[in-house]
Amino acid sequence: MTASAPAPAGSTFPDTPDDLFERLADTYRDFHRHPELSLQEHRTARRVAELLRPLGFEVTEHVGGTGVVGLLRRGEGPVVMLRADLDALPVEEKTGLPYASTARATDAEGRDTPVMHACGHDVHIACLLGAAEILARPETRWTGTLLLVFQPAEELARGARAMVDDGLFTRFATPDVVLGQHVVPAPAGTIAYGSGPIMAATDSADVVLHGRGGHGSRPESTVDPVLMAAHVVTRLQGIVSREIPAAEAAVLTVGRLQSGTKDNIIPDRAELGVNIRSYTPGTRATLRDAIERVVRAEAEAGAAPRPPEITWTIAAPATVNDPAATKATVAALTAHFGRDRVMEQPPITASEDVGVFGQACGAPTVFWFIGGLDPDEFADAVSRDSVASLPTNHSPHFAPVVEPTLRTGVQALVVAATAWLAGTSPTGSDAPS
Repeated sequence: MTASAPAPAGSTFPDTPDDLFERLADTYRDFHRHPELSLQEHRTARRVAELLRPLGFEVTEHVGGTGVVGLLRRGEGPVVMLRADLDALPVEEKTGLPYASTARATDAEGRDTPVMHACGHDVHIACLLGAAEILARPETRWTGTLLLVFQPAEELARGARAMVDDGLFTRFATPDVVLGQHVVPAPAGTIAYGSGPIMAATDSADVVLHGRGGHGSRPESTVDPVLMAAHVVTRLQGIVSREIPAAEAAVLTVGRLQSGTKDNIIPDRAELGVNIRSYTPGTRATLRDAIERVVRAEAEAGAAPRPPEITWTIAAPATVNDPAATKATVAALTAHFGRDRVMEQPPITASEDVGVFGQACGAPTVFWFIGGLDPDEFADAVSRDSVASLPTNHSPHFAPVVEPTLRTGVQALVVAATAWLAGTSPTGSDAPS
């Protein structure tokens, strides 16, 4: 199918029910108070389905595990996909909000952990539900098909692939464009975008180094995996600085190193968690190959009794905004919000698995960012050159302000969706399909 690019004409945002954003704020607080870990989003998915059904959407639960799909057809026309993610993080909330999470859960390793919507996925859910209500109203004029995707397990970079593998585009509809957004630590009421690669690919590996344990007073009778691990950590830091071209961007982090139980016992294994970020397939392959080479070489140099174990776990491609589709969508957003609220930004090294959807169905992706911080507090931080001190995603202090964050997010989704659904291109040319 082929969709026409949205027109950058003046805003035609539909009238909004007076109580919508009040109800939506309560919905947001409910999701914030009841976060759930990746692949455990049962209550969240159930509530999403309960709120979608009265709006007239065909609702299907348990897609790709705990994913929810809402489908609304209005005759012939483009298929527009809007996506939000459902899962929260193993973080103890420290915002002090009256609706702060006190939830706890058992993670995949069987550990008890606090849970918080520290990445803003509760904002994404609420905004898409609000957009769904406006788009489902008869007064909101459009033709085509709306495909709403509420995705699980974004934090594990597994949910998008799971939904695709469960027949998302064969059981429901194949989109002509994939649209989505993410709340970030920028002034609420603003929108940021990029064209081309806007978020990095991510890959994570679990590494196990094997040694031979013994008494700390007799290291000559052991093979020390702690020393081996220390050499691995140090050596890995040279990959980006010495193997990646200066014109390329890449990040390599050892975020976990665990070994031993007591200071005078040399253990028999050490475990590392390694994460990389990259923007191009070539750099991504270089990083992965170099990590495996370094780990195996250091294990051999340390006389490890057996080869190391390297297991690649989390993987998501770079998020790439289609240039033509982005230009057209941003024109519609700018027409509605004004140029002072819609701005371009450089790529960021955070990662998302939203790009899996566009890759799987061959549709262009357009993904943007909405600010979630109090504008006055942000301006004060700028004046004091202390923006870096503001709470960011994944912080236990990350607390997007309810308004104008929700209003901006809802309007952005509605404006972008209706522009594509309207199918009116100022040039008469077709957008990529």
